[in-house]
Order: sequence, then C-alpha cells, then structure tokens
Amino acid sequence: MRVLGIDPGSRFMGYGVVEDRRGRLVHVGHGVIKVDPDAALELRLKSLHEALLEAFKLYRPASVAVEGVFTFRNARSALILGHARGVALLAAAQAGLSVHEYAPAKVKRSVGAGGSADKDAVGRMVCTFLDLEELERSDASDALAVALCHLNHSRAGVPVAGTRGRTRARATQAKLADKLTPSYRRPEAR
Repeated sequence: MRVLGIDPGSRFMGYGVVEDRRGRLVHVGHGVIKVDPDAALELRLKSLHEALLEAFKLYRPASVAVEGVFTFRNARSALILGHARGVALLAAAQAGLSVHEYAPAKVKRSVGAGGSADKDAVGRMVCTFLDLEELERSDASDALAVALCHLNHSRAGVPVAGTRGRTRARATQAKLADKLTPSYRRPEAR
C-alpha cells in the first residue's frame, strides 16, 4: 500500500510518499510545494492545488493522510492554514483517494517522538525509519511522518478517525485498540 502524507501550509506544503512492501516501510519520494509568499491567497491556493494533483499523478498513492488541525494562538493563521488544508482535501477527493486524518501529537508518537516533540526530533526519527540522510525542510519530514502514522495504524488494523458509518461500539473498540497499539514500529532489518 502506498500512502501520500501531507503537511498542509499556505506558503510551504510538504508531501511524502511511503509504501508498505511486504511489511517493510519504504521511502518513495517527498517534496515541498513552495508558493510565492507575496501572491494573493487565492493564487497560492491554486498553485498548491495544481502541484498536489501533479504529485498524485506522479506517485499514484492508494490513499492520502493529512495532519489534523491544531490550535493556533493567532486565529488568522489558523484560518489560513485551514484554507490550505481544504485544498489538500479537495485535491485528494478529486483524485478519488481516501483521506485519513491524524492529530499532530498522534503523528509524532507514531514515529517514536513524544507528543510534544519538536520538528527536529520528528525529522530525525523519520530519517531513521526510512534510512534517509537528511531532509531539507521539516514540511517534508512532517508529511512523511503522517504517511508513516497511517501505515502503522493500517498495519495494526486500527480504524482511523474520519471513517464514516462507525457505530458507537466500533468507536469504543477503536479507541481501545488505539491505546493498545504501540506508538511506533521499528524499521525492518535490511
């Protein structure tokens, strides 16, 4: 299964592609979509949308994982981030891809960093998991972390947030399973 993770942002949007090859998580690609910070918001969003569709076409993921919303002190920043996130969700829907969302703390824990870990710690863990030297921006490492989070949850058979039609009992089982699932899995021996 190939997953494209997205770290939404209105000036820099990271994406990372990871594939589960017979139980081994393999880095396929990553990138950071950079837009003109002086351009009008609607033009930046249009650029992000077009670039994401190109990434979907290039990497052909089976699904998309997006980092969830977290609170900002600045309401305006949160709103603008919400616009960028909306573009990512729209692009995935237009490509016919299923979308899964994970809270930032869950993403960090899934790669072995603490829930309050900084971006450098997440980047180091992602590089360790995927045997990468270094990533140029934290947007890419965060996106790869989101993809790893989804693959780890999928491999553990844990239902993910955003699944529709889930009954109350299934939701309770999912919460319990989520608590019992290891927060990360060690990379497979090569």
